[in-house]
Amino acid sequence: MPVEWQPVRQSRTHELVLQSIEEQVFAGKLRAGDRLPPERELAPVFGVSRSALREALRVLETIGVLVAQPGRGPDSGARIVRNPDGALGRLLRLHFALGSYGLHDVLEARVALERSSFAAAAEHAVPADLDEAETVVRQMARQDIAPVEFNELDTQFHVRMASGSGNALTSTLTAAVRESVRPLILRALEDVDDWPATQAHLNGQHAELLRLVRTGQGEEAADLAEAHIRGFHGSLVDDAGEGPADGNAAV
Repeated sequence: MPVEWQPVRQSRTHELVLQSIEEQVFAGKLRAGDRLPPERELAPVFGVSRSALREALRVLETIGVLVAQPGRGPDSGARIVRNPDGALGRLLRLHFALGSYGLHDVLEARVALERSSFAAAAEHAVPADLDEAETVVRQMARQDIAPVEFNELDTQFHVRMASGSGNALTSTLTAAVRESVRPLILRALEDVDDWPATQAHLNGQHAELLRLVRTGQGEEAADLAEAHIRGFHGSLVDDAGEGPADGNAAV
């Protein structure tokens, strides 16, 4: 059905533009892949300035529902997309850095999400997901690997296993929560006294998690996932002096 654009009120203009675009999405008139009209056409329809329209479009681009291509070619302009993973991770990382959530909050969220995702992956993961996870585990086992690369691969492993759960939202949330503490975990990895021993221990747990999922042992995988997360991530909570009562402390 055709999209019907309506003028918006002038107070807090860009938010009203956002609201109007959201309404079209909720009504099913705008879907992923659809292109918005050019700014020169859309701004007069809304009854707003092009700068106010651009501000609204930038917000949509930041939250991962719109991509804008400059220029005049066939691929130029603004297009509705579905790209929540990076946007949620960036948003959560900023709020974590600002102290909106403490380490204890993130720890418990990770435990809940990954217990669920590893248990579900043992039932639903397809061989391609598990093969990719195994490739990551092999890469993390290299003797010359540095903490920064290990940390990136560690994130990939957990996100890959979450995607194997068959629940797209669980996968996205797992990626966002793990991404939010990635810089902090990297600093902790770089500060360990015996990096080779830490690498071997953590990756041994990754290999065992993968084995449990491959053999359909979901409950055992969930238990090990919790122990794995509480072991290293939990030590960060202890070092920061956080507990359930002060989980909103900034770090």
